[in-house]
Amino acid sequence: MSADHYDSLETRDPAQREQDQFARLAQTLARALKAPGWAKHLAGIDPESVTSRAALAKLPTLKKSDLVALQKDSPPFGGYNVTAPGKAKRILMSPGPIFEIEGHEKDFAGVARALFAAGFRAGDIVHNCFSYHLTPGAWMFDAGAEALGCPIIPGGVGNTEQQVEAIAQLRPAGYVGTPDFLKVILDTAQKSGKDVSSLKRGLVSGAALPPSLRQELSGRGVDALQCYAIAETGVIAYETRAREGMVVSETILVEIVRPGTGDPVPEGDVGEVVVTSFSPDYPMIRLATGDMSAIMAGRSTCGRTNRRIKGWMGRADQTTKVKGMFVRPEQIAEVAKRHPELGRIRLSVGRDGEQDTMTLHAECGSSGGGLSDAIAQTLQSVTKLKGGVRIVAPGSLPNDGKVIADERPVG
Repeated sequence: MSADHYDSLETRDPAQREQDQFARLAQTLARALKAPGWAKHLAGIDPESVTSRAALAKLPTLKKSDLVALQKDSPPFGGYNVTAPGKAKRILMSPGPIFEIEGHEKDFAGVARALFAAGFRAGDIVHNCFSYHLTPGAWMFDAGAEALGCPIIPGGVGNTEQQVEAIAQLRPAGYVGTPDFLKVILDTAQKSGKDVSSLKRGLVSGAALPPSLRQELSGRGVDALQCYAIAETGVIAYETRAREGMVVSETILVEIVRPGTGDPVPEGDVGEVVVTSFSPDYPMIRLATGDMSAIMAGRSTCGRTNRRIKGWMGRADQTTKVKGMFVRPEQIAEVAKRHPELGRIRLSVGRDGEQDTMTLHAECGSSGGGLSDAIAQTLQSVTKLKGGVRIVAPGSLPNDGKVIADERPVG
């Protein structure tokens, strides 16, 4: 641990990181295949063959949105847990409900390095305002604070006046929780005349931190950074003092794929976040999170050498209903797959009179040779619905990851 970095992993050569992580991935895959869910999902996979991102991209994704049904079919964890429930430290539940298992691994969610990047140091008292009730958030941040050597005030959510009293008396150095609740605490303290000025830093997650709220918190003495985390893998990426996107955690492999597929998109393109973790208890292999982001070019000026993402940029599930039938992102991806000469494509769903309409906008350098008609036939074959096709210039469609845009008026 240095003054600027949590450990030497954060500043290692990127090529060395890839080598280290894929060596570790082979061990993780071998361990995961002992669980019946993974054995079925990854049937026929040789762990030793997954030695690169190209090889990883050939493995099937597991949709987070499918976990609810999978866990109901094979309770309690869908067969994706390596550690048996009776040997777990905690069994947790996220909305859905989706159940998760916490093992005995120190800092199981990788929160300590995110706390360090946000300015927390050993001996700093941390006021934890994530929920301790069933959900994993509070326990993830508890474990990270403990690993960093920070005493924890288990504030949880609600009881705002009591929490303000505790902060005024115990003088914690910083806050972890949602950014919205931090504002509630500061507002409550202001109204009651309580001194909560000891809060100098914060690590927030679980809700958006718009620039206006970040600026307000800063103006009131709290320097807040954010991290992007999910229950199944812990921290995926976190902000640093450079405030240039989010640095990917050293315990995670991140891919950005075209929504509806497992195919990686070019650097800079917006797509769905797919994550692979190395947990010995509850590993995740190519978990499709349903969140959108993009890989940023270059390295952070903070000195950390891992990849960066732009942060949360919306949801990948753009499924919509047209003329009573569902149209899904994976169907639009199939159209693109059958016409490899196309660049980005986007299906616009509109309304003409009292009828739903579909128009597929497709980037291509050439529009001759009956291309539009061929694409229209493919669109109808895949979706079972007729739609128009419009060929547009390469690079003219927005780089926002959207493959279905529902433009029908609301109300």
